[in-house]
Amino acid sequence: MRNKEQNITAVNVDKLTRTFGDFVAVDHIDLNVAKGEIFGFLGPNGAGKSTTIRMLCGLLLPTSGTGTVGGYDIITRSEEIKQNIGYMSQKFSLYDDLTVEENINFYNGIYSVPELNKVQRKEWILGMAGLQDKRSTITRTLPGGFKQRLALGCAILHEPSILFLDEPTSGVDPISRRNFWNVIHEMAKDGTTIFVTTHYMDEADYCDRLALIYRDRIIAEGTPNQLRKEFMSRDVLEIEAEPLVAAMEALDEQGIETAIFGSVLHATVENAKDAIPRIGKILDESRIATSRIEKIVPSLEDVFVTLIEKS
Repeated sequence: MRNKEQNITAVNVDKLTRTFGDFVAVDHIDLNVAKGEIFGFLGPNGAGKSTTIRMLCGLLLPTSGTGTVGGYDIITRSEEIKQNIGYMSQKFSLYDDLTVEENINFYNGIYSVPELNKVQRKEWILGMAGLQDKRSTITRTLPGGFKQRLALGCAILHEPSILFLDEPTSGVDPISRRNFWNVIHEMAKDGTTIFVTTHYMDEADYCDRLALIYRDRIIAEGTPNQLRKEFMSRDVLEIEAEPLVAAMEALDEQGIETAIFGSVLHATVENAKDAIPRIGKILDESRIATSRIEKIVPSLEDVFVTLIEKS
């Protein structure tokens, strides 16, 4: 666990709700994030993640409920919140027609970075993003991973104590995603609070704590291990079979819950010891080649699928 200050609250909301006419986008959610924590807000597209983060950043007023960010009330002191946080949206908020250096200079001005710090902060961003030799490059020509790190750098030029990241790894390659998370972890070690939304379930293990949101409501909250222990009372099997879809259909017909995870199936069963020979027999009788059936530690995606089925 990171060096977070557990007794200091960075973000707190109570019964936060946002409606658009008759449509409920966020429904009475409660959250408490400690200073220095990496807090993941996970859920599918349309679940209410971005609406929540916009309310926390002072960009959208809630319909009802209360909350504070960095000690500032989200309803009455939104301008102070904007001045004291960093915010990076999934569209990266960069100016494509400007060079890398021009983007940094622009945000230096937006955030009123003191003159004495501007050069030092610029060079730090260029180094962090690996853009030292690309400072004169037009931003729109950069690969996605470089754009992502540049956008992150511009969001933290003023060294905010709380950073909001809305789907920050959407549309970038897996290596860039991993490198991005390495930077986030270093920031958290230095005391920055990170509030990140994502629909990539494999990123959940990078977070100290998580809230899973589905259809505008939080359905579970805790550390990654707590969620696995609390909500996965059944065993998970990983199955390598060919053809995969036919294997899934054969098992589903026999009442065995399955889902495709890449090139394998995950099956949720009451008891792995009893289920493995039964599954092997079903697939064999269906003339489906099976190379491996074994019990695995459930992924957070398994947890989320289980919770959605219960919902």
